[in-house]
Amino acid sequence: MTRAVCALVAPLCHGLVEGLGADGEKMEFDMTSQGKIAGLMRRGVSIPNPLTLDVGDEVPLSQISGKDVKIYPGCRIYGENTVIAQGAQIGSEGPVTLENCQVGPMVELKGGYFRDSVFLARSSMGLGAHVREACILEEEASGAHCVGLKQTILFPFVTLGSLINFCDCLMAGGRSRKDHSEVGSSYIHFNYTPDGDKSTPSMLGDVPRGVMLNQPPIFLGGQGGMVGPLRLGFGNVVAAGTILRKDVPQDLKMVAGETHRPGIRAFVPHGYVHLDRMLRNNILFLANLVALDHWYRYVRQPFFAAMELGSLLYEGAVSKLALARKERTQRLMAMVEKVPANHEKCRCSEKGGKALCQLHGHIHSLCELFTAPFEDARERELGASFSLAMEEHRGQKGDDYIQVIQGLPWEISQLGVRWLQHIVQSLCRKAGSLLSSFELFDERDLSSP
Repeated sequence: MTRAVCALVAPLCHGLVEGLGADGEKMEFDMTSQGKIAGLMRRGVSIPNPLTLDVGDEVPLSQISGKDVKIYPGCRIYGENTVIAQGAQIGSEGPVTLENCQVGPMVELKGGYFRDSVFLARSSMGLGAHVREACILEEEASGAHCVGLKQTILFPFVTLGSLINFCDCLMAGGRSRKDHSEVGSSYIHFNYTPDGDKSTPSMLGDVPRGVMLNQPPIFLGGQGGMVGPLRLGFGNVVAAGTILRKDVPQDLKMVAGETHRPGIRAFVPHGYVHLDRMLRNNILFLANLVALDHWYRYVRQPFFAAMELGSLLYEGAVSKLALARKERTQRLMAMVEKVPANHEKCRCSEKGGKALCQLHGHIHSLCELFTAPFEDARERELGASFSLAMEEHRGQKGDDYIQVIQGLPWEISQLGVRWLQHIVQSLCRKAGSLLSSFELFDERDLSSP
């Protein structure tokens, strides 16, 4: 090995910032990234080929565990909010770019691009993944190769096949890795309309029942898709090749898709023929995000506190939920701005041209329902009762989140469902009162499961 090469390798291996040039002259090198890598190796991180890594100056080494973490060749680690917990494996199938992500214990990110997202214990993504902001993959959720996600929340055990685009979705269901909700390969969530709208979030299952990890799994057959915003109940099976265009909120149904009749007809921009449904599904999605935020703050937080780097993982998850609510409200307001004044359910001008209809006049107040803190007397009562029972149960079961939740007695689980369902119902009722001229919710939407 030449003296010049030694001069480059020495700072990397020993964390130095000086070395010898080819002529023996003492020289200083800009070894910031290499110094970071050397620091990671001193902490115990396994880095088989350190010369192929790039670690940003801003990455805090204290937020990367030295316990059984392995970073394979060709990876790039950036962002002051990046967290990598014990046992994580980064880049085992191909290079990984990781930017401001919070990576939990035993997570495997095998290859691809990951930004501003959270991956909780034992979740995984295969080669060619493209995961952008505000995604949360909870425990043991996974995706195979070439999966694209953005603004996506996957509850524990949810499994995605290969060649999937699944942005703007929340998916729950399943009881274990052997009994999990699944999305078949080559599946697409159609989340962009001809009018340029992305107020199209789809909810598969729901938060109040889904967090209890005791609901039947949902199956979406491969080579299919959904046209958002759409709702699907627990235990539903959608046949392969089906394009879902209608809600199926009932549970335990077999669904085979319809095909459009062939033909050519006039396209009317900004027609919004299903405006009621679009508003309803956006409101329900937002209300469920608020319920999930309460679940993280008042139920999940102690579990995070018990693990190494857990507080940072918790903060990352809560911040992603805030980003998700911001995204959904902004997309909803952008869509409403396009609804024309002559829409049959949104006539914004009377003869004098001064009155605004409910939709345009109240959309900001409606969105504020979901960004402001939610609390009322009934929520406090139900939440306190569930928290008390939960803490007593957790004291007997320990700190493993999955085992504790799955071990909840039925009556405690149902108490938690009622608490979270109250949050969803209350927000939907308030939204419905602001838009009373629309047919948004009936008793089925607002009744407890």
